[in-house]
Amino acid sequence: MPLNVYGIGNALVDVQARVPDELLARVGYDKGVMTLVDDSVQIRVLSELGEIDTFRCAGGSAANTILGVQQFGGTAAYAGKTAADELGEFFLKDMREAGVVIEVPPAPEGHTGTCVVLITEDAERTMLTHLGVSAELGEEDVVNRDLDSAEWVYVEGYLFGTPENQAAARAAIREAKQAGVKVALTVSDPFLVNAFKADFLELIGGPVDLLFCNLEEARGLTGKESARDCADALAAYGPRVALTMGKEGSLLVDPLGLDHVPGVPVKAIDTTGAGDMYAAGVLYGITNGLEWEQAGRLGSLAAAKVVSQMGARLSEPIPQSEIDRAIKL
Repeated sequence: MPLNVYGIGNALVDVQARVPDELLARVGYDKGVMTLVDDSVQIRVLSELGEIDTFRCAGGSAANTILGVQQFGGTAAYAGKTAADELGEFFLKDMREAGVVIEVPPAPEGHTGTCVVLITEDAERTMLTHLGVSAELGEEDVVNRDLDSAEWVYVEGYLFGTPENQAAARAAIREAKQAGVKVALTVSDPFLVNAFKADFLELIGGPVDLLFCNLEEARGLTGKESARDCADALAAYGPRVALTMGKEGSLLVDPLGLDHVPGVPVKAIDTTGAGDMYAAGVLYGITNGLEWEQAGRLGSLAAAKVVSQMGARLSEPIPQSEIDRAIKL
């Protein structure tokens, strides 16, 4: 089956909860960033939630984007590692019921990865991630997986956190380029930029055709301050660049120049998945007949919609009339 996008990432089950700042201070993690933790920390944090309601869904950065592409009506597949446990079964069922093709066999031992997402009153999300068997996604899990049937392969930067995951990411990129498939990369988080800057710049200057990043990540990659200077510096490496700036919108750079796409005004409730859904809008757009700037406008609309609700995926499809208004140039 021809695919718009094939995503590669950490397969995680997200457990989301709205919490007061006092609880975040009590568990002792920095607001607004992702921190890798072990299973004992996850258990302690979940126990701190007490009677607070939680919401569970299949997640992980690239998984969110792939689900978004599918929700817009695109075709998508995903490679991520789950375990043969209840959470793994939940993840696979959730993705497949949404129409996503996912064929990587579960690991016979271990536990499916989880991400506890703590959302404070300012809509900021703090993520505590236990990778579980998702850290074992390796080269053998992504080769011969019909990557050549996709128009784009989309790789999340979180994969650079473990040697096996990084090998999987590089294998997917290599296979994509050999098959003539375009490659999109999101660097995912400022802490990854700090840890793997040389690796990212090598890829940005080589096989990557489209780079997604936010302003803080772009500053880390370039050493520049303004969004425009960052975008120009990254584009000089060769790829298209989609640089997000929260409510200020995004900058799109391609060989024809730089465009500013305004943000869509909205009251933010939960910023989880904003960048993931923005990427979904852009990737769906450029694989389904939209111009580059129109795809950016769709990305902005999708990001605004997802931050106005709880959870990292759209709770319901965006009406076509609203999409048409948003992408009109």
